[in-house]
Amino acid sequence: MPRTTSGDGTPVPQRLLAAATRLFAEQGYDRTSVQEIVEAAGVTKGALYHYFGSKDDLLHEVYARVLRVQQERLDAFADADEPVEERLRAAAADVVVTTIENLDDAMIFFRSMHHLGPEKNKQVRAERRRYHERFRALVEEGQETGVFSTATPADLVVDYHFGSVHHLSTWYRPDGTMDAREVADHLADLLLRALRP
Repeated sequence: MPRTTSGDGTPVPQRLLAAATRLFAEQGYDRTSVQEIVEAAGVTKGALYHYFGSKDDLLHEVYARVLRVQQERLDAFADADEPVEERLRAAAADVVVTTIENLDDAMIFFRSMHHLGPEKNKQVRAERRRYHERFRALVEEGQETGVFSTATPADLVVDYHFGSVHHLSTWYRPDGTMDAREVADHLADLLLRALRP
């Protein structure tokens, strides 16, 4: 049975994910071997296969862990007892901040998603669809109550915002002129301005 933590107390699955994320970001998923991952994590191949069935599983988890956090946060915003425009703005800003905080994960995913096997690919698409549908429901709620304009279909509003989010990894730099919160505020404000009646 593999050890569950390393010498410094870090759980082995976290060490493996950290090593895989760094290597996938630096060299690409397809150019990273399982051997390189286990060496970087300081574990054996047996430990990797104890926690992850394959390199494919590691790629899926790199993205899924971020999406789980984002889904939990979106659900909390959507369920809050606040006006719909405040809930949507908070959700729109949060997805920007959490994406920037996990920029390597996002970059790896969008660059390497096509490497996932059919089942994992289907699973990720379903998880993303659930997130987008919950976000869209906030837009629709505002449109149905007259708070937001109905001139643009809710689906297109969602695609517009997430198009911006998905491209963050191509241009955002931590040492740039804006921090994550400033970028998030600008993009959330753009979305809300576009929805004004």
